[in-house]
Amino acid sequence: MLTKGSLPITYIDGFHDIEAVRKMEYRRLGNTDMDVSVIGFGGAALSSFYSRISDNDGIELVEYAIKQGINFIDTAPWYGYGRSENLLGKVLPNIPRDAYYIATKVGRYEPSTDRMFDFSAKKIFASVDNSLRTMKLDYLDILQVHDLEFAPSVDQIINETLPALKMIKDSGKVRYIGITGYPLNILKNVAENAKIDTILSYCRYCLFDTSLKNYMDFFESCGLGVINAAPIGMGLLSQSGPPEWHPATTEIKDACRKAVNYCNKIGVDICKLAVRSCIDCKRLATTVISSTNIDILKSNLTTAHEPLTQAELRALKYIKNKYFQDLKSNDWEGFEVAKYRRQLNGH
Repeated sequence: MLTKGSLPITYIDGFHDIEAVRKMEYRRLGNTDMDVSVIGFGGAALSSFYSRISDNDGIELVEYAIKQGINFIDTAPWYGYGRSENLLGKVLPNIPRDAYYIATKVGRYEPSTDRMFDFSAKKIFASVDNSLRTMKLDYLDILQVHDLEFAPSVDQIINETLPALKMIKDSGKVRYIGITGYPLNILKNVAENAKIDTILSYCRYCLFDTSLKNYMDFFESCGLGVINAAPIGMGLLSQSGPPEWHPATTEIKDACRKAVNYCNKIGVDICKLAVRSCIDCKRLATTVISSTNIDILKSNLTTAHEPLTQAELRALKYIKNKYFQDLKSNDWEGFEVAKYRRQLNGH
């Protein structure tokens, strides 16, 4: 972990806002050589999965984020079915390559059920080359298996998918390899049986579900860098609420809506509570957030720089106890995979 005020090796004189970079905190990502900003830029923001965003606004978002000291970008071919990587390909050539670390994914691609997932080595080799070409990059910092729980079996991930990633790493196209997914037990299972560098977990360290902390000892014992994502619960804790496709149970959605309404009533920004709670967990290297406009991005940057006030800490404690502590279930594990399998089988 860099001491506060120190400049990371990603700092570029004449490009960055030096004062903003000095205010940002950077933490080492596992056993990699990367000190990453405590908040990362979520490429899903460029996909229009959450709200429409123009090319110009997307380009402005990325440039501003990096100049302000965010040095970790996470994207995927799945985000906008290529739009996120395409937009990054328009902006990254104008940004010094040493100013950021970038991660993308393989395995999840298209909206149609029969073409959504492909974890085969052949597809992965083609996918990484396409990502490099699309984003106009010579190499990636991290290549991740996307939502590995949707694979026909964990055996395929361990025996075919990850060996393909290892070959790509050995070729020099990527520096590190990792896995992403929702079920923590499957992430743990794969990490026990394969050599990887990072794991990305989403919606498992947030206001309504902190299950990730139960796995941190294991992930750290493996030397894995832990990337936390979706602190707002993929929209559950936002003012507009979750998108229609959100897989959470009605119970979770209702609890989140009540928590949002309570915070609005007392004049507290629940998104700040959610994001800062993640930053305050020192074991999480970075928390990836999809900031869909410049105002949200600026707000998240402010949250990264400032601790919670006493009033905000009281509100945080209240909503956790009042709305989330007694949930019958605080996750939706298995729901999406079961739905996908039914659709795949024509049911």
